[in-house]
Amino acid sequence: MKIGFIGLGNVGFKLANSLLSAGHHLYVYDLEKSNAEVLIQSGAIWTDSPKELASLSDIAITCLPSPEAVANVVEGSDGLIHGATDGKVWIEMSTTDSHEMLRLGELMEKKGIHCCEAPVSGGCHRAATGNIAILVGGSRIAFDKAFPALSAMGYQILHVGELGKASVLKVVTNYLASTHLAALGEGLMVCKKAGIDLKKAYEGIKISSGNSFVHETESQVIMNGSYNINFTMDLVCKDVGLFDDLAQSMSIPTEISPLITEIFKKGREKYGDRAWSSMIVKRLEDACQTDLRADGFPAELVDDTQRREGYEVKIEN
Repeated sequence: MKIGFIGLGNVGFKLANSLLSAGHHLYVYDLEKSNAEVLIQSGAIWTDSPKELASLSDIAITCLPSPEAVANVVEGSDGLIHGATDGKVWIEMSTTDSHEMLRLGELMEKKGIHCCEAPVSGGCHRAATGNIAILVGGSRIAFDKAFPALSAMGYQILHVGELGKASVLKVVTNYLASTHLAALGEGLMVCKKAGIDLKKAYEGIKISSGNSFVHETESQVIMNGSYNINFTMDLVCKDVGLFDDLAQSMSIPTEISPLITEIFKKGREKYGDRAWSSMIVKRLEDACQTDLRADGFPAELVDDTQRREGYEVKIEN
């Protein structure tokens, strides 16, 4: 199958590589051609614009940092919409605004292009091994057409419902992950100040009701001092902001969301846009003049599971 991929950042590169490894004919585009060099050396074909990529591909995939970037790639002067033709498929894999997804989806569908959103969850380490989860929104026809590409990139694939629903669910999951990350910093600092060995604290939380995916991954990179979760402060601020905007638009009287938004805003101001998101706990380390280091954690986070044979798919009819 001829598949085009636009957006070769931390996650996008790994998803594109999975498509290439699965034997698909891959076209690529990014604002920085250097991001595509490894893929090109492995057989991917560079294109000079989203328009060209769409004209050559059966399925065009976008994985970009913001709703604004997605809109520019889709409807810009050299955008996807000018190169895609009737019967082709667009898969949007960014964490984006559901209203913007619906707007762009309507534009593409008027040209006969099948659209689905497919944001991923699980982190870069799982994207690299094809174990990442994919939340999908769109018609059943679009889902079926997109499935060969989706199954090459992810293992757990959930069809959430109509277009726009997966974007909402993805924003919710990122908000919950960010909330637990901030809470973990406080919990680990209490353990450290109480004289509990942090490696034992890590294991204790892992086997308890306080455990989470965030703890099993991000606590490791906090304790090894790298903070490297391959997700930056500007992106987490975007995501918690999207959640807060959604809640406000529905007149939901949230109490935690505004606080989390403010916490990460301060972290971004202190450490910069490109600081790793897990550095949010460093605000507490600095304030307490105490680090949260522990021996026995690898310098880089890797997936703790191998690429599974086949895939697990759940369809919402």
